[in-house]
Amino acid sequence: MHLITLKNWSETKILKTVEDCLKIKKYPEKYRHAAGGLSLALLFQKTSTRTRCAGEVGIVQLGGHAHYLDWRTTNFGLADLSDEIRVLSAYVDIILARFLKHGDICEAGTAASVPIINGCCDRYHPTQALGDLMTIQEHLGRLEGVKVCFIGVHNNVCNSLIAAGMKVGLEVTVVAPEINPAAVDKELWSEASQKGCYKSVETDSIDGALGLQEIIAQNDVVYTDTWIDMEFFTDPDFAEERERRIKKMMPYQLNLALLKGLDCKIMHCLPAHRGYEIAGELLDDPRTIIFEQSENRLHSMKAIILELLGRL
Repeated sequence: MHLITLKNWSETKILKTVEDCLKIKKYPEKYRHAAGGLSLALLFQKTSTRTRCAGEVGIVQLGGHAHYLDWRTTNFGLADLSDEIRVLSAYVDIILARFLKHGDICEAGTAASVPIINGCCDRYHPTQALGDLMTIQEHLGRLEGVKVCFIGVHNNVCNSLIAAGMKVGLEVTVVAPEINPAAVDKELWSEASQKGCYKSVETDSIDGALGLQEIIAQNDVVYTDTWIDMEFFTDPDFAEERERRIKKMMPYQLNLALLKGLDCKIMHCLPAHRGYEIAGELLDDPRTIIFEQSENRLHSMKAIILELLGRL
């Protein structure tokens, strides 16, 4: 069994994993040897802080071993991907892969003889979504009926939030003036919309900041993410596109004025670009649960690893 996307994980499996996340966080010693002697390979094409640390630290805290592979220092870029995944599968018990393209993680999943975890691709970020569910459950005491407003560029994180929410009863409202082309998943959006778990707000219908504030006020959580993928933020070849996006997206920045008087939790999957998608002061606002959300990536990753290894 793999975790490529939450679209093919059942409601029962997702809810059980969230429950296990919370147990592992509360009773870490109980799981100290749960993956004793087992090895996790981390194969990364993209930079990472939370996903990499969650995988490396997580498997060690479970009694196993971590092996980090930077794509550029391996033969993965030179050889057939399926061949190399078959080889890697013979060395380790589970693989956490962060690839640029969704098609590559799917190919890896087909070739692997051990579980594959999608640590982020251009279409989905399922490990982030499970950590988010854990955080919402922890702070609000429930998932069913929780209303989440995602504001920003519709991206891989947004897709996984929708996919997860559809299974557990979140109501996800998306305010996205921009959609990353690789994140387009009309099948997911249609299914979630039909189930009443997802709606997209036409930004042309929003009457300025006041209208946006009214939308947020109807939700329990407001969530944002970077407007520009991390690998492009400082890329000079992407400078023109970066400036275009910033100009277009700035009216949708989360800031104190927009959230004034609103009683909602604030989430961001990090890293944040302070002064862009979110004003810096909001990261220390009493309503923010961003750093608990970040910490929970460790506990949720441990639950994912143990679930896929059949150790729970």
